[in-house]
This record gives sequence, structure tokens and C-alpha cells, in this order.
Amino acid sequence: MSSGDTAWVLASSALVLLMTPGLAFFYGGLVRKKNVITTMLQVVAVILVVSLQWVVVGYSLAFGPDVHHLIGNLQWVLWNGVGSTPNSYAGTIPATAFGIFQMMFAVITPALIVGGLAERVKFSAFLVFTTLWATLIYDPLAHWVWGGGWLMQLGILDFAGGTVVHISSGVAGLVAAIYLGKRAEHGSKSIRAHNVPFVLLGTALLWFGWFGFNAGSALAANGLASTAFLTTNTATAAAALGWILVEKLRTGHVTLVGACAGAVTGLVAVTPAAGFVTPGGSIVVGFVGGIICFFASTFMKEKLGYDDALDAFGGHGIGGTWGAIATGLFATTAINSAGHNGLFYGNPHQVVIQLIGVGATWAFSGLGTYILLKVIDLVMGLRVTKEEEIMGLDLVLHNEAAYPEMLSTDELPKIFGDRRSAERTALDS
Repeated sequence: MSSGDTAWVLASSALVLLMTPGLAFFYGGLVRKKNVITTMLQVVAVILVVSLQWVVVGYSLAFGPDVHHLIGNLQWVLWNGVGSTPNSYAGTIPATAFGIFQMMFAVITPALIVGGLAERVKFSAFLVFTTLWATLIYDPLAHWVWGGGWLMQLGILDFAGGTVVHISSGVAGLVAAIYLGKRAEHGSKSIRAHNVPFVLLGTALLWFGWFGFNAGSALAANGLASTAFLTTNTATAAAALGWILVEKLRTGHVTLVGACAGAVTGLVAVTPAAGFVTPGGSIVVGFVGGIICFFASTFMKEKLGYDDALDAFGGHGIGGTWGAIATGLFATTAINSAGHNGLFYGNPHQVVIQLIGVGATWAFSGLGTYILLKVIDLVMGLRVTKEEEIMGLDLVLHNEAAYPEMLSTDELPKIFGDRRSAERTALDS
């Protein structure tokens, strides 16, 4: 057991955890000011819910002893028997350190789905959905790819979560957006990022934390971690440049929101490839990813008409899909000893394996998310009323405002008074 490797993985775990509050700032800046609190609280609530779920049952389902290459058994429920010595996953670090590191992946994945359902979902329903989705969708997928499941046996390459994290959450965001329907004011000029500096702050925290996400996935302080660190940064820069180049050609302007969105898509695209591709390959992965995701988040969304509020699908679903396929193109054993080259290094079969993994993740996450949404909607309802949505969910659901100094008694929604009056009338009668 290596103290240096252990220290690096624990530090990486902290970096990955920081990504989730970073995501809260990123999403919070993109929504309207009347929905800042509810959007950020949804993201933060995922940390609370999944941190407990992972210790109680999640880690055991994802990485416990294999059951038919589909799921882990319940041997490690409540962290029972995980221990402070290495296991088959942990290499030179304690099993507990590996479990903590994986916990942070489990946390941020359902938080990404917030981008698809922002500004129109009940907070209580979101908490139930998050708990069930983490247990029934994320944990099995993590086992399939990393825990000894059938995709791992098939030979899929996913260094840090292209399929497990980004495709699964992006597709779930798309399904949620379609199921819930468009926001009440969709298409109006009022729907725009209310705080671009928040978006930049969130991007900075995500970029910073992503070094733990990707380089930490080497599970050691070694040359592979250094390579993953470099390819992560390189692809991110390339993607941001690709995004703003197309943005300039299509709109005549370069925007800070565009540069931030492009950087995030680069981080997504390189995630499955970070430890398998050369720095040169990461430039292509990032640059092409930025261009593809620009069109997915603008042109494709407009043509198909779905209201993916914060581009969970355009950034993570499409970015993760491209990254997973690109890994099958550019992977080389000169970088990693996984034993799998990609198409451009003489192994076209790897692309086939990657496509199978992509298709399986799309199908499992998409169908599973729809079933969960349908059941929760039938039991407790998912969407707030149109009236509440127009008023803003910060005041309606949480009695809190991001900018209380901007409110006055005259500006508070008249509907509150009308509702109280109606309630008094009903009580009197």
C-alpha cells in the first residue's frame, strides 16, 4: 500500500466533490434570477442524498461481488467489510479510499440531470427521483463498466466516466425535458443567463475539480495521472476554441457563456479517453467535441423543439457519446497498459465495443429514467403548476430569494395575497 497514492486519491476525491458546488454555480448562473435558489439547492441536495445512499447500498451494488455480470451483491451494505486495505479495485490504496473516490462520481452524475429539468420540477419529487435514479440506474451502470460487469468483460474503455457519468446523465436529462414538457415561458426573451460571472465561476471550479476526476482515475500518483492531467487540460482548451469559432461564424459574436460551455464539453469529451490517448489525440477529441456540442445545444435543440433548459443532453449526452466513440478511435497502448488500441492504432474492433457500450447506456438510462419519472409523477406529481412556475420557484418552494434586496412588497407576487384570501374565504364558509 502506497501512502503517496493514497494521498493523491483522497485529494482527488476532494477535487471531484468540489465539482458539484461548481456545477451549482454554473447552472445557477444560467437560469433566471427567480429560480437561482431552487436550481442550486437541487444540485447541493444531491450531495446529501447520494452521500448517504452510497454508504448504505450504492457502493455495494456498484462494486460488490459480481452477480451474473449485472450488479454487485449486498455484501458491502453500510460499508460492511470494505476495510482499510487494498482490494481488487484499489491497487495500492485502501479499499475505503477507492470507495470514497467513487462516491464523488456517484454524487455528481445525478446532479448533472438538473440541467434537463431546471425551473419546473417539485423539490420533493426531485429528491425521490435522485435517490431512485442513483440506485437503479447509476449503480448498475457503474458495475457494468467498472465493477466486473458485462461491458467490462467485453473490453469497453471508459477511463473516468464517459458512459457511466455523462451519457447516462445527459440522456436522463433529455428524457426528463421531454417528459416534463417545455417551460411556461419557453421561447420568450426572458429566458437567458441571469449571471454570467456565476457561469464563469462554476466553469472554473469544474475545470479545477476535473483534474481530480480524470487524473485521479489513475488511482496512483504516477505517469498515467500526469498524462490524464495533460490530456484533460488540452482537450478542454481545444473544445472551447472550437465552440467559439463556430459561434463566431454563425452569430457574428463570441460570448463568455459560449467559451464556458465549450470548455465544459471538452472536459466531458475527454473524460473516457483521458488515460488512453496522446496529447495530440486529445486536441482532436476536444476540438471536434466542442463543435459537435455547439450544434447539439443550439441547432439540434431548436429543430427538434425539446426544452433541455441548461443543455444537459447537448453537453453531456452528446459530448459523452462522442468521447466514448473517440476513445475507440484514438486509444493507444503507448499511453496505457489496458491492452486495447483503437482504430487508428490497428484495432477497429474497439470502435464496435465502444458503440455497444454507448447504445446500452443510452437504452438503459433512457428507458429507466422514463419509468422512474412516470411512476413518481403518478404517485406524487413532478411538475409545479404553470402559475407557480411563472412566479418563480425560489419564493414558491423555498421562501427564499437569491437577491432579496431587489424585492419590495409591491414586487412580491400578487398571487400570494389572492391565495390567502381564497383560503380565508373557504375557512369562513
